[in-house]
Amino acid sequence: MYRKAIEKLKNWKNSKTRKPLLITWARQVGKTFLIKQFGNECYSNQIYLNFENAPTEITQLFVDELNPKKILTNLEIYFKQEIIPWKTLIIFDEIQSNPRVLTSLKYFNELAWEYHIVASGSLLWITLHKETSFPVWKIEFLHLEPMDFEEFLLANGEEKLIKLCKKELNQNFNDKLYEYMKQYLFTGWMPEVVQSWISEQDVEKVDLLQWNILQSYKYDFSKHTTEQMTKRLTQIWESIPLQFAKENDKFIRWIIREWARAKDYEIALQRLEDSGLVRKVNRVKRWDKLPLLAYQEESIFKLYFLDIWLLRKLADIPSKVLMNKLTIFDEYNWLFAEQFVLQNLWKYKFFYWTSNANAEVDFVSQIGEDIIPFEVKSGNNTKSKSLKIYREKYNPKKSIRFSLLNYIEQEWLINIPLYLIFCFDEIFQK
Repeated sequence: MYRKAIEKLKNWKNSKTRKPLLITWARQVGKTFLIKQFGNECYSNQIYLNFENAPTEITQLFVDELNPKKILTNLEIYFKQEIIPWKTLIIFDEIQSNPRVLTSLKYFNELAWEYHIVASGSLLWITLHKETSFPVWKIEFLHLEPMDFEEFLLANGEEKLIKLCKKELNQNFNDKLYEYMKQYLFTGWMPEVVQSWISEQDVEKVDLLQWNILQSYKYDFSKHTTEQMTKRLTQIWESIPLQFAKENDKFIRWIIREWARAKDYEIALQRLEDSGLVRKVNRVKRWDKLPLLAYQEESIFKLYFLDIWLLRKLADIPSKVLMNKLTIFDEYNWLFAEQFVLQNLWKYKFFYWTSNANAEVDFVSQIGEDIIPFEVKSGNNTKSKSLKIYREKYNPKKSIRFSLLNYIEQEWLINIPLYLIFCFDEIFQK
């Protein structure tokens, strides 16, 4: 399956200022698959080490010695392969299981920069402790997101359909794209799950794979943190679907625990966010000043999941709701729609806007020098009092509405069908 991030890896390989690369984010987003594919395409050979199950003689290398030359010599002996600068890709996988490997990247950068090293880790900011020596300024980072809708379509062999839609905004295939979107909402965006669905079309198998991934997240909470921190991580994690049942969907701490104090959960929430498991969308005080980031309110925000299937599983929404209904959002409306938009446009920093408790625009983002409001509608009813209030107050250059209606471009509003979200950049730049 093609992942857009492989182009960033190719740029890293050819960079004159290249440092060891650390690929992070949550489990099962496809880090290992991407790195190995990159190695196969761009290098003569590769050395792969998974530190969750590495043999003792390998893990001991990083306990006794952090000299890159000695480590490389021992790896050559163990793998019976020559490690050649520029031609061999060295892969250190699941390094959260051995923090000394992370520390070693500093010395590879300083003393063996000609060797190409890619490391990856899941839930790093949960598993790392304060005594871990982090190689600040000595490594490069890449956060690997789950598959977006365009990558899902590519995995289904729809490259020509994507090109046609982007070039002409062709709407002759709306029904087909709508069906793909239903599948996408059901499978989520984890490559292993998507691959299983494409090859077997087995609903029960997809559900099992998703359940196993969910259990691995919970296992990581207990494996790598204290009992108290595990409890707080779990309480926040399980509270997120409850937010969507509230009319006021800001993060309400009493949902977690009625007597919870903010400071007791701030660290846990930060760890979940840093590890990519949740996304936080803050409210901001001013929407007419740049940069928006300077005006965000740290204590007022909405939480979303890393991936839409997590929302479905933790909210206990049956698979058939997505796979069989003619209208996806009839019962759960914006529950899925907002998550869908956020996940596919993650590269834009989103905030949200309210006005005296009588209006709320779902997302607002700074794109270049423009502040753009985004309204997300879950069905064919697209009336928006909030967007009207926002426009009257701030008169934005453009306003974006995502819905299930066909593409419409008016003087002040662009309506984009949810299933054409992969065309957003082309539409916005028109």
